[in-house]
Amino acid sequence: MSNRAVVVDPAAPGRLVIASVPDPAPDRGEALVRVRAISLNRGEVRRSGMAPAGWRPGWDFAGEIERAAADGSGPRAGSRVVGMLGEGAWAERVAVSTHALAELPDKVTFSQAATLPVAGLTALYALAKGGLLVGRRLLVTGATGGVGDFAVQLARLAGAHVTATARRADQVAGLRELGAHDVTVGEEIPASPKYDVILDSVGGRTLGTALAALERGGTCVNFGVSATSEVTFDVRNFFVAGQTTLYGFYLFAEVGAEPAGVGLRRLANLVAAGQLMPHISVERPWKDIAQVAQDLMARRYPGKAVLTVD
Repeated sequence: MSNRAVVVDPAAPGRLVIASVPDPAPDRGEALVRVRAISLNRGEVRRSGMAPAGWRPGWDFAGEIERAAADGSGPRAGSRVVGMLGEGAWAERVAVSTHALAELPDKVTFSQAATLPVAGLTALYALAKGGLLVGRRLLVTGATGGVGDFAVQLARLAGAHVTATARRADQVAGLRELGAHDVTVGEEIPASPKYDVILDSVGGRTLGTALAALERGGTCVNFGVSATSEVTFDVRNFFVAGQTTLYGFYLFAEVGAEPAGVGLRRLANLVAAGQLMPHISVERPWKDIAQVAQDLMARRYPGKAVLTVD
């Protein structure tokens, strides 16, 4: 059985190529999955720019169970699934723990499903840090990115009053269509109104001004630094709010508390019910991986990029 995967090649344009790799060898608790679609996230693409030759990137995938886990756990052979790996998901076949897999409802396509693991789970679990959201004011910074897109939709679904931030004025209409009640444009967050929950993926100046906009007892969850990892803020504005929380969120630590498959099942069911809509801006064959990855880092499209694995 042959297997191909995306690997780092420092000599290639974009540093990413498709190459032959060893066949996966599943453990007893792992299923063998034939991958049909993958999606890109900035984290794995950024690491690809620094990783040594031969490193295999990839977190998100959707496909079919080619061989069920030997221990009897997880989906049966032939099942359509979505899943997540710590690395190496961009391949024709992968071995995956059954805890990181969820079966797909018939209405959910492989392309839709492939957007869900990292972006969808980050939005789902980051929102959970804010507690009950019904009637509360919530801010999503960097809302045109993959996580922000899901976060706006899920927060609106949970009953929050949602404000989203955009980099450009031409992005406002799209965020309102997703469910944002209000949209602000620019890096700075006005100190008023105050927010009960803030989800931040920008860092830098945006995070600094967001902390001053927290309501008393509010929570800010930071899960990215697309601007810069260095943050300056006025501590007086932070502690005057009283018992406010700044939570550093890292998805691969969070899925240790709840298996990824549990959250993925919830997200896939919402997509099937028409309550959550993945925003796929680019859908191309995986041979275009290098160019699509470069376009992602250059912010040439909002939402998600999906590649089909032939």
